[in-house]
Amino acid sequence: MTEFVNWLYRVGVYGFALAGIIGGLFWLSRADEDGRRWVAKARNNYYGYWLVAVAFIAQFISVGSQNYMIGSFTRPMTEELDWTRSEFVLARSIGQFIMAFTGFFIGGYVDKHGGARLMRVGAFVLAGATFMCGYVQELWQWWVLNGLVVTSGAAMIGNLVVNVTLSKWFVEKRGRVASFAAMGVSYAGVALTPLSATLVDAVGWRTAWHVLAVGVLAVIFPLSFAMRRAPEDHGMHPDGKTKEQVAAGGGRAAAVDFALSFTRQQALRTRSFYLIVFGFGLGALSIGVMLVQTVPFMEDAGYSRKVGAGMILLTSVPSLLSKPVWGWLIDYASAQRLSLIGFTINAISLVVIVFSVRNHADVAVVAGFFMLGLGWGGLIPLQEVVWASYFGRRYLGAVRSAGLPFALIIGASSPFLTSYYFDRVGNYDGAFLIVAALAVVAIVLVSLARQPKGRTEAVPAEVAAAR
Repeated sequence: MTEFVNWLYRVGVYGFALAGIIGGLFWLSRADEDGRRWVAKARNNYYGYWLVAVAFIAQFISVGSQNYMIGSFTRPMTEELDWTRSEFVLARSIGQFIMAFTGFFIGGYVDKHGGARLMRVGAFVLAGATFMCGYVQELWQWWVLNGLVVTSGAAMIGNLVVNVTLSKWFVEKRGRVASFAAMGVSYAGVALTPLSATLVDAVGWRTAWHVLAVGVLAVIFPLSFAMRRAPEDHGMHPDGKTKEQVAAGGGRAAAVDFALSFTRQQALRTRSFYLIVFGFGLGALSIGVMLVQTVPFMEDAGYSRKVGAGMILLTSVPSLLSKPVWGWLIDYASAQRLSLIGFTINAISLVVIVFSVRNHADVAVVAGFFMLGLGWGGLIPLQEVVWASYFGRRYLGAVRSAGLPFALIIGASSPFLTSYYFDRVGNYDGAFLIVAALAVVAIVLVSLARQPKGRTEAVPAEVAAAR
């Protein structure tokens, strides 16, 4: 296993990651009506493609700083500071509650003002809190810094900000752009998990926090100046349609999507809103649990910290490379049905991981984490497309943020309860199997969600005809 992980670190994964990014760019460029390539379009015409790159990097930093890095700090911090693992991981549960609270306001703000100022403030908040984590001495300091401040900064640069923005800039290509942008989440596992593990081993956990904080600020602050709210603010149309194409009916899908958008209040009155919230909340539990617990889980089973981080890295590779495939499938098949496939893969993978790690069946361990990555690869883009296709893009930030308290409360409890289970039982096996069972519940909930009936305003005659 150690030799395999060494190969993964030094040879395979970065080449795979680069191939995935290049492949994603190629896939994104396909099906342009006039046949122009992505780079030419980005340079000469449609600004939305630059925002896809911004979203990739922003999610890389946001999710990485909250989840992918923390596993490498678990044992060194808890052993030096004499904390239990549930006490340590409680910071992430606090963070989920904070994300739910801040997200409620962030979504509406992005709808009205865009995300540029939020990202600038978030860059300093996130970097400052990450830096201060290196000076932690007391448990309450860790809870405040990592649970409250890190999460607040990450919320101002992350998923809700950039994906709501992309949904305003793209309608027909929503699946592909959401998938490519979400590759940033997976690439955090490819780059930040081994980086944080290497830093902790090389310079200690305190200095490692300082180094990572400098990187956060150096990347996000200049990136924030590229953010724009919506194409209409700049005389453009969604998906890069020209005025001539829109006049010829080429923008009908975007017009219908805009006209039939639900307000926050209307969405809250639909059954599908709650089925989607709780379905994706339960279906995505494995992400928060495994990103935080995989390294200590593997160490407890007798593997090294490097091997544990290598399994996160291994999961990130198929998650990264499968996203363009998921994006292509989303544009041609039902995102709802594809979500059920993703949840099924996650449930099976967790069962394989638990029993293979227990028995040190290394081949099965690798297969389980690889399968888990395939399932994760579709969850973020599928969720973004389901939300936008069910409730429209006009008020999407407000609608999404209304669902965050429900979803994140579910997610907030899982890392803490998993660690609490470990503190009481001495292993993670039962907790991981419960997460697998909840993914099956998610299949049932999302399968029951139907396209809601209703609209925010009377549909224009030409739009009605296009329906």
